[in-house]
Amino acid sequence: MITLYGIPNCDTVKKARTWLDSQGLPYEFHDFKKAGVPPERLQRWIEVLGWEVVINRKGTTWRGLDDAAKAGVTDAASAHVLALANASLIKRPIVEWDNAHGGGVTAGFDAAAWAGRA
Repeated sequence: MITLYGIPNCDTVKKARTWLDSQGLPYEFHDFKKAGVPPERLQRWIEVLGWEVVINRKGTTWRGLDDAAKAGVTDAASAHVLALANASLIKRPIVEWDNAHGGGVTAGFDAAAWAGRA
């Protein structure tokens, strides 16, 4: 089963969910706001994708951090701690693909890249 992680009111998550639905791909949605960020999953995403990809440093949440908090994110461990404390810093959606759809983990939504998984 494909698992899509994110926040339901995020526009990018909405687009991703709409795309999955239009392709007839069943998936499980993990809502960060209701269920939190699973620490072991976050660790895996950082290991696979790199903390620079997992942490959205272009979003409003990042821009709202004070300079000390931003400067404190220098490696995977510090990124992990900050993302656990503030799920909105995680690039959305994070998708864990099942083997039938290529496996692996992706961050963000890209319809063209996802088309090969359908």
